[in-house]
Amino acid sequence: MKRLCVLWLATLALLLAGCGGGGSTEVQVDRGSSSGWAWSLPAQFPVPRVPADNPMTADKVALGRFLFYDRRLSGNGTQACASCHVQSLAFTDGRITALGSTGQGHPRNAQHLGNVAYNPTLTWANNALTDLETQMLVPLFGTAPVEMGINDGNRAAVLARLQGDAAYPAMFGAAFPGEAAPVSWGNVVKAIAAFQRTLVSGNSKYDQYLRGQATLTDAEQRGLTLFFGEKAECFHCHGGINFNDQFVHASSRLTETPFHNTGLYNIGGTGAFPEPNRGLFELTALAADMGKFRAPSLRNVEVTAPYMHDGTIATLAEVLAFYAAGGRVISSGPHAGDGRSNPFKDPLVSRITLDAQEREDLVAFLKTLTDHEFLTNPRLSDPFAAAR
Repeated sequence: MKRLCVLWLATLALLLAGCGGGGSTEVQVDRGSSSGWAWSLPAQFPVPRVPADNPMTADKVALGRFLFYDRRLSGNGTQACASCHVQSLAFTDGRITALGSTGQGHPRNAQHLGNVAYNPTLTWANNALTDLETQMLVPLFGTAPVEMGINDGNRAAVLARLQGDAAYPAMFGAAFPGEAAPVSWGNVVKAIAAFQRTLVSGNSKYDQYLRGQATLTDAEQRGLTLFFGEKAECFHCHGGINFNDQFVHASSRLTETPFHNTGLYNIGGTGAFPEPNRGLFELTALAADMGKFRAPSLRNVEVTAPYMHDGTIATLAEVLAFYAAGGRVISSGPHAGDGRSNPFKDPLVSRITLDAQEREDLVAFLKTLTDHEFLTNPRLSDPFAAAR
């Protein structure tokens, strides 16, 4: 369609004007690529790691943005990547657990995508998914559960939707020059992954405070002290520039990928978590991996409720109460058990004495991690929104 072509050109102009992150940034150029791609990153952020077979280009990112928001990319044409990853919610969906294109429920809470380029492992608990290109195959083609719903019976038809569009063939050709048949599933995946790498968030009030551009309130300052101190000990699992404990970038040599059991469950006192949400154990079958999940980044945590891998904690105040207790007690029902005594629980999760004021202060600090520019950045927004 002609409108799609016009939208693409406008998107490309925006990307060429300033790629990636927000306004208060220091431009860093990725000199390892011949594409001329320039990262616009917060001053303290390193250049993300990019696979050699999928270098960043403005054309590829522009294409990836359209595909990310295009509902035609699902088997039944009802759902886009953005259906579970909404910009105003830091690219999560606000649901307890996600919902696929066929209506099938996902057992896990949709993770936010802010700074996803810096995650050395992806999803809640899979140490084998280490790049966005491989991970993208899961929502596209996965069957347990069904997400986008692409399968052997419809994959050719879905690709034909893109091939038959008036604008997409030219967009694919620009993004993947020299290829005889650029409209392919491999290139769909590469383009979306390239766009996802531009979802960089680093201009929150806290970031501005570090740059001397904002002042924290007394409550926010007290919360900061608690967060990074040995009383609340939040920073052990949520430290560094991305407020988590898994981080990788272009110059990384050694990357740690810890997973944690936080005592959310302890079914029958055996240490068990509910199936199929048993964390890393689902892949390794090792008892020590029961209930181990990746600590998510706390950036934009104010807008990513509900929390935990299964969305069973509704508010930040409840999250703090859970950690202060050193785990969760479920008194009745099929999941009954005292998570505080889970035999596989991470020793970092222990009881903490926090009064009401201290909990309020911690919540106040966590809200300073909201990057409002990221949540509204037009370069990351839905290019189809005006037509819907």
